Amino acid sequence: MSGAPGAPATPEALLAGLDAQQRVAAEALFGPVCILAGAGTGKTRAITHRIAYGVASGAYAPNRVMALTFTSRAAAELRGRLRQLGAGGVSARTFHSAALAQLNYFWPQVVGGQLPSVLDGKGRILGQAAETLKLKVDTATLRDVAAEIEWRKVSGLSVEQYTAAGRPTPGSLSAEQVADLLQRYEDLKDDRKQIDFEDVLLACAGMIETEPAVAMQVREQYRFFVVDEYQDVSPLQHQLLDLWLGTRTDLCVVGDASQTIYSFAGARSDYLLGFEREHPGATVLRLEQNYRSTAPVIDTANRLMRGRSGALTLRPAEAAHTPEAAEPVPEPAAYEDDRAEARAVAEQIAAELAAGARPEHIAVLYRVNVQAAALEQALGDRGISYQIRGAKRFFDLPEVRQAIMSLRAASLAATDDPLFKSVSDVLRSLGWSVQPPEGRGAVRERWESLNAIMGLVDEQPAGQTLRGFTDELLARQAGQHEPTMSAVTLATLHAAKGLEWPSVYLVGLSEGLVPISYATTFEQVDEERRLLYVGITRARRRLRLSWSARGNQPGRPSLRQPSRFLGELRPAVTAEGRDSRTRGAAPSRG
Repeated sequence: MSGAPGAPATPEALLAGLDAQQRVAAEALFGPVCILAGAGTGKTRAITHRIAYGVASGAYAPNRVMALTFTSRAAAELRGRLRQLGAGGVSARTFHSAALAQLNYFWPQVVGGQLPSVLDGKGRILGQAAETLKLKVDTATLRDVAAEIEWRKVSGLSVEQYTAAGRPTPGSLSAEQVADLLQRYEDLKDDRKQIDFEDVLLACAGMIETEPAVAMQVREQYRFFVVDEYQDVSPLQHQLLDLWLGTRTDLCVVGDASQTIYSFAGARSDYLLGFEREHPGATVLRLEQNYRSTAPVIDTANRLMRGRSGALTLRPAEAAHTPEAAEPVPEPAAYEDDRAEARAVAEQIAAELAAGARPEHIAVLYRVNVQAAALEQALGDRGISYQIRGAKRFFDLPEVRQAIMSLRAASLAATDDPLFKSVSDVLRSLGWSVQPPEGRGAVRERWESLNAIMGLVDEQPAGQTLRGFTDELLARQAGQHEPTMSAVTLATLHAAKGLEWPSVYLVGLSEGLVPISYATTFEQVDEERRLLYVGITRARRRLRLSWSARGNQPGRPSLRQPSRFLGELRPAVTAEGRDSRTRGAAPSRG
């Protein structure tokens, strides 16, 4: 397409750069449309060209189009691309920002006065609610309670209905205590005339539902809706979208059921997969030509999702990569323990950099934040710059900072206790225990962080003192200021969604991590499968998979088994995660 960025483009020019599947999607301008778009198939390109084509052809008035997504970053990307295509007048927002704008406009008319202030977070008021109920609740448990509040509201449940659902309770709280805390939180919020993030959607939906004048104005303003990442929509967002639409049918949704990784937060892929049932006569299109990854990476991803509900079969796009770029995906590598695995990954990354690769083109992905510690150490030892995406660095985590301060204070008192006992006594006072807490969430993440510190005790030389141990922790903490230069990315699988790199290392692919230990039901394990699929499809050219046989647990290392998913990725890989020709071989010591 020629012309300056943002200049109006002809309809023909907007369609010229699309493949056959994308072009059909772009030309489907009216009625309910569902685009099932696999990873790397150019879905954002397809929907932005579709919107711009609608504007350029005169089918859409730009101010009557609403493009919706789930993160501010994604909304900003949509706006930028639409401006480049000459459709800058189209509104591209998150569900929350669109609802908040409508609330701010209509609240003075319908309710009177200004909209109540929106809470920055739930922690402070939740802590106050716990105090009034005389509940002793730590910060990690409060974070988990906040997550339960969010799940309850986006699922459309009252406090009573939530209690009846039988959800696992955060921390050591009983079901009755959780219910009391949830209700007290709502009461305090109402008393102070405040609303939270989910209330924004609830209030907007309620206003449209009960005020015909509001519904009429909203539906007059926006007629054409496009929703990206539709597999992540929650019942509350689905309800609000229905209210925005009214009786109209000009809705286009785009998504990939294989990338549904937020079910724990209320997302439901059945709205995507059941779109045709909900909207009879809908046009359903598939984008399956992958422009991101080489054939070996695509084959690995397809094997993992074969036979799964809603899974698309990706096909390599012709000429997307040169033949020599199609580097095969080797057998998953097995290592003796986490440190050996981290050292081996750091060694391979160093070799890539020495061969001319750029650090920002490399990512190491893992399941939980605590896995970053060994990788940080190994990369640091090699002098490789890195950055952690989507999470604080290990030594910047509040529980880790608190632990170091407490250990430092304890080290000032003379003691002849063994190092293991000294450290464990301090960490027990902060909530650590030998056995991990059940379930997912902040309490489990806090335990993992404290447990990682316990794991460092095993690395100490004989006779190490508590003072020497804390001095080493402080030295590690001081040496991990993140550089602003080009760096290798470290990220959890969740934080990696929507991103891509030429070279990706997926580490820690063992039972208990992928799938995570608290994934016990079929649905939970299937979500872990989809999470691994997301990780695999982040890689453009080079993909490396690995696992370690032992974790860095205090006392005695725990034995691990390779992830059950590894046996499905390649025909030659056995259920033990190794090539059948080398069955029984010991894991590498790195």
